[in-house]
Amino acid sequence: MFPDWLPYDLLKALHIISVIGWMAGMLYLPRLYVYHAAAAPGSELSETLKVMERRLLRGIINPAMIATWIFGICIAIEGNWWSQGWLHGKLTLVILMQITHALLSRWRRAFAEDRNIHSQRFYRYVNEVPTVLMIGIVLLVVLKPF
Repeated sequence: MFPDWLPYDLLKALHIISVIGWMAGMLYLPRLYVYHAAAAPGSELSETLKVMERRLLRGIINPAMIATWIFGICIAIEGNWWSQGWLHGKLTLVILMQITHALLSRWRRAFAEDRNIHSQRFYRYVNEVPTVLMIGIVLLVVLKPF
């Protein structure tokens, strides 16, 4: 289905690279929020964290997420896996990751406007969500249990 210059193994490699970028950001951004929640609004630390959070989201997380979806869909098309139960499970978890991503984006805007309402503890728990989802996704892809 795809041109010869874009072999299946290259698609897989690009998907894995994209996933690594997306997950790196998804694991780091909530950790920044833990520190930001403790910083006084308007402080030098708060303003520095605002820049770091914006750059991380816009420069790494968002592009990596888009690339992950594009390459993942191409792989699913090439593998003709749409009827596979494990792919449905994976897509469900990836959609939950996407929702987590959207929430992290919303909370970044709140920090940018000095209107965060969540505690450090809240963000410590949020920091675990991408890890748990990632574990489930990897297990489904590797084991293909159904």
